[in-house]
Amino acid sequence: MAAVIKTTHPGACPHDCPDTCAMVFEVENGKLAGVTGNAEHPMTRGGLCVKLKDYEKRHYHPERVLYPLRRTGPKGSKQFERISWDEALAEIVSRWQAIIAEYGAEAIIPYSYLGHQGLVHGLNGGDAFFNRLGATVCERTFCGEGSATAWLLTNGPSGGLDPESFVHAKYIVIWACNSVSTNLHHWHFVVEARKRGAKVVVIDAYASKTAKQADWHIAPRPGTDGALAMAMIHTIIEEDLIDRDYVANYTVGYEELAERARTRTPEWAAEITGIAAEDIRTLAREYATTKPAAMRIGVALERHYGGGQTIRAVCCLPALTGAWRDVGGGIYQMPVWEHPYKFDQICRPDLIPKGTRVVNNLQIGRALTGELPLDPPIKSMMCWNSNPVTQAPETDKIVQGLLREDLFLVSAEHFISDTAAYADIILPASMGAEMEDIILSWGHFYLTYNAKCVESPGEAVPNNEIFRRLAARLGFEEEQFKWSDAECLEHYIDWNSPACEGIDLAYLRKHGYARLKIGTPNTRAPHRQGNFPTPSGKCEFKSESADRGNFVAGPFRQMYDGFQPGEPLDTLPDYVPSRETAATNPELARKYPLNIISPKSHGFLNSCYANMEQKIRGQGEQFVLINAVDADARGIRDGDKVRVFNDRGGFEGDARITDDVNPGIVVATLGYWRQLNKGTVNIISSAEFVNMGHAPTFSDNLVQVEAVAHSV
Repeated sequence: MAAVIKTTHPGACPHDCPDTCAMVFEVENGKLAGVTGNAEHPMTRGGLCVKLKDYEKRHYHPERVLYPLRRTGPKGSKQFERISWDEALAEIVSRWQAIIAEYGAEAIIPYSYLGHQGLVHGLNGGDAFFNRLGATVCERTFCGEGSATAWLLTNGPSGGLDPESFVHAKYIVIWACNSVSTNLHHWHFVVEARKRGAKVVVIDAYASKTAKQADWHIAPRPGTDGALAMAMIHTIIEEDLIDRDYVANYTVGYEELAERARTRTPEWAAEITGIAAEDIRTLAREYATTKPAAMRIGVALERHYGGGQTIRAVCCLPALTGAWRDVGGGIYQMPVWEHPYKFDQICRPDLIPKGTRVVNNLQIGRALTGELPLDPPIKSMMCWNSNPVTQAPETDKIVQGLLREDLFLVSAEHFISDTAAYADIILPASMGAEMEDIILSWGHFYLTYNAKCVESPGEAVPNNEIFRRLAARLGFEEEQFKWSDAECLEHYIDWNSPACEGIDLAYLRKHGYARLKIGTPNTRAPHRQGNFPTPSGKCEFKSESADRGNFVAGPFRQMYDGFQPGEPLDTLPDYVPSRETAATNPELARKYPLNIISPKSHGFLNSCYANMEQKIRGQGEQFVLINAVDADARGIRDGDKVRVFNDRGGFEGDARITDDVNPGIVVATLGYWRQLNKGTVNIISSAEFVNMGHAPTFSDNLVQVEAVAHSV
């Protein structure tokens, strides 16, 4: 009997999650046999979320794409034939060359996001290639860009509060973040802080898994968090709870902020948010007087029209109260600002031909259908690390665009996803254990290494190899298109940065991860004495930079100097109402009276795993949370099949009648596959932008709900 050869290798979760878990790959006879969390890692602590616990099953799933495929049937029919890599590359290059000859390179657009977070194979891995090609630049603002723009205007590119330092906090506010489902390993530090006496407050529009574990759940109406934040500022100033020394020495614009907040009373906010005025005062008082006070803001806070201004208001609170003075005090957004990634080298914006146009990924449906007027029109799209037919808004328009016979779609994928189903050519892409990379961390201060420890099944290859092969076919001579994955890693991180002292690629290969040299969780208080990386060097309650116009500032967007700012922004934070509410659009609200929010699913990672039976069983079939008041008014019983719709389209799910949502609100989680359901939630989502950073308005949508079939 042959001996079983077992080995272990350092790994990193490649998915779009702030935790970027350090893992251990367990290999038996050349096959991935299992995955565990790295017990030595200070964040992962040996645990993994429900998505990753059987990661090997995804690698060897029977429906995985293993060979290049060419479409043989109608678009969307999932009828494909196997072809060789040579045939696939030859067809892609010849089709692109023909398009370029007739329309120009801007008729081609890349489309990717954080389906893989690797520096080499992830979001920006194809940027240099498409910039060299001269394709349309795809501005990618799925999440974080409104938050990031607001953060930069207030605090500058600071990593902010160390997530591990929350253990020292005595008052913790988790605002619009479902940590238990989407930031699990940070939740451990919150729990430990509570054991030490901290109070945990969760502010969320519905009773998420995290909200249910809080000491106090505050549920403002969707899109009204800015009013709550401004009323907190009002109360802190009115009751003289500010840290006067900190405000005087380390902030700018206090007098203007105080004047702006003068009329933003708790009573004013109560009418808007549905939160009692006395509760708002209590929150403000407790936050201002309990030290250290820590805040964690989630991406969901940006996802309505006034989201950018909301985050600016929230970001003012730690400086107003002097929370930044303490270890464990301040606010946590995305520590990635202090990571030494060389995005200019990864993306190569210098290769973009001058004047190249920009199309935003959230409006790809409008671009493909001609609603967004483009000259030349989009004639080809390559999609990888993303599944816009479920993840992007206005998905019926995307499908309409993908059905065009004159659109040549290339998809690099693991499965025939909702988007890949419309492809002309599908290229088989490698998965996590099959390629070397360093996985970008946007939720903590660690570099995390991922070893290639098994060969890809079939003829699958890593994303970067796909672009190397295409570059060679097109005759690109730049050295970057010839680098191995290891050479890319040597160039994509500033190893000479002070943050990398004592760290290099060899160290990461040996240890699997390394904490950046930017202070420890027990000592880091980055703004104890100001030192904000803003133009003034202070926390900017009033931002003169806002006068220069709206801009996109996410750390993961392609660096491109050609982006033109929009209209000037308000120099001060304030509450900005959503577009789709009874107050701002009463005619629409009469037709569609319910506000819908679409949080991340607990069992899926965006649309990853939503095609796997065991993950669907854990998550449950597509459902809609609805309050009994709204259900009774519509004759809906628990378990009924219901349709959720507006003018953009509709989808179906099982009704769950619950007090977890207040009257007037429904919840449907993100990630379900369209081909396995009668529509998915982003069908009803608008592709309009937030007021800052071109962020999406996924929480700014009105709908109606009706019963389709009663449960038995």
